[in-house]
Amino acid sequence: MTYSVSPIGFVRSCFKEKFAIPRQPQLAPAARGVLELVAPFDQGDAVQGLEQVSHVWLLFLFHQALEDKPRLKVRPPRLGGNKSMGVFATRATHRPNGIGQSVVKLDKVEGNRLFISGIDLLDGTPVLDIKPYVPYADIIPGATNDIASAAPQLIEVRWAESALKQAYTHAQRLDEPLVELIEQCLAQDPRPAYQTPAPEREYGAQFWDLDVRWHYPTPDQIRVLEVIPAEA
Repeated sequence: MTYSVSPIGFVRSCFKEKFAIPRQPQLAPAARGVLELVAPFDQGDAVQGLEQVSHVWLLFLFHQALEDKPRLKVRPPRLGGNKSMGVFATRATHRPNGIGQSVVKLDKVEGNRLFISGIDLLDGTPVLDIKPYVPYADIIPGATNDIASAAPQLIEVRWAESALKQAYTHAQRLDEPLVELIEQCLAQDPRPAYQTPAPEREYGAQFWDLDVRWHYPTPDQIRVLEVIPAEA
């Protein structure tokens, strides 16, 4: 038996590419976006009552990781990308049916738009459902996960003086916490865990409409080099 589903909306996100997106929600509170609902859910009736909710679960599609042949084992980044595990023991993006879930902060509801933060969702992500976060049911005291028992260890993020000035200028233009967003995402070290890059190697990712470039002067430190408009 097969089933079909259709998106109820799409996310407009600060993340324009997969690289440097936090590997779990809530790790970058400054990561913001808007969930735009589509017909027939773009009416006020569908979101009535959500103003009483601080956080919501989003069920969505990993639309850039869909595959015809399901994987039984994956190599999660949390384990360095070297060790394989059963797909159902992980939150890897390569999954049966391509379904993901994230709990995000609901900042505001305006008509058919939900303003959300603490997101880990790529721009254009199709959302399949919204469910309110229910603290008494969703918080489980004593729950354990020996694979991911704690948040990833953060690394130090420093700035070239010129890059910091660029970031503050663009933050004012965007009216977004851009400096905080960059620091929160890069501190989680987006490079593959098996890489130890040379200091001269540069990395880059796009946040909003900006290209951010950085390098690793030491293996446990990032230095942001520039924040410039992305090429069209």
